[in-house]
Amino acid sequence: MIHHISLSAKNPQHVANVLAEIAGGQVVPAPPNFPEGSRFVFTGDEHGTLFETLPYETEMHPDEGEAGFHTDQAPGSQYVAMHAYISVPASREQILNIGNREGWLTRVCDRGPFELIEFWIENRQLIEFATPEMKQQYVSLLTNPNALKAAMADLSEVKRG
Repeated sequence: MIHHISLSAKNPQHVANVLAEIAGGQVVPAPPNFPEGSRFVFTGDEHGTLFETLPYETEMHPDEGEAGFHTDQAPGSQYVAMHAYISVPASREQILNIGNREGWLTRVCDRGPFELIEFWIENRQLIEFATPEMKQQYVSLLTNPNALKAAMADLSEVKRG
């Protein structure tokens, strides 16, 4: 199940508004750890479906500890902004072992209210995998408006502090 996906857009606000119209969602500014102008579309559905619209030419890089957004795109860069959060039946150990076998950066990350496994395909394209336990954390957050508001406020405080 794909739970969230990020897209780069020349006009992130407009794209978010269009996606919200189609999905019956609500557009809000992304937390401060996202590039300026990024927007989230919360659908409120039972899967916690989320669209992230990021400014055009934003890239995700495998920074120290976890993925980071970069807007200073270098000519010929191998990185892209698109990534997805996907729940799978595999265990944490299985996913990490497969990534190690391929020689691809693979690591467990704590995003605050939920965990995921960063799986860098060919060490350039990010897929965030969730084990069944991790999926439950995510869905519990994204289907509970009060928990979601509290988590967004916490992320804003961490960025300001």
